[in-house]
Amino acid sequence: MPGPDELYDEAIELKEAGKLESAVGKLEELIEAHPDFALGHSGLGVFYGKLDRHDDAVEHAQRVCELEPDDPFSYISMSIIYQKAGRTAEAEQAMKLAMEKQWAATKDASP
Repeated sequence: MPGPDELYDEAIELKEAGKLESAVGKLEELIEAHPDFALGHSGLGVFYGKLDRHDDAVEHAQRVCELEPDDPFSYISMSIIYQKAGRTAEAEQAMKLAMEKQWAATKDASP
């Protein structure tokens, strides 16, 4: 069976070929086999958003933040997904968290 990276790459190829629904199916297959693969959840968040399946997109964006809690980009992505879902207050909160995570990472990297 292909590993998570291979399945993810297959999903991206499908999306680039204009087969978004098939790409979503491939990512769902990936997450079924590898539930903690953050990149798969991230892809599903984006792809579900493109399909106007905003509740599903939010669910996967939240999962990415659970799996990658110190990554500011996880929260930026979640903010964008909330915005597209029309959930402005939650989008603002996610962006605030992204800035806090970025500040913490910068502070930790200082000499």
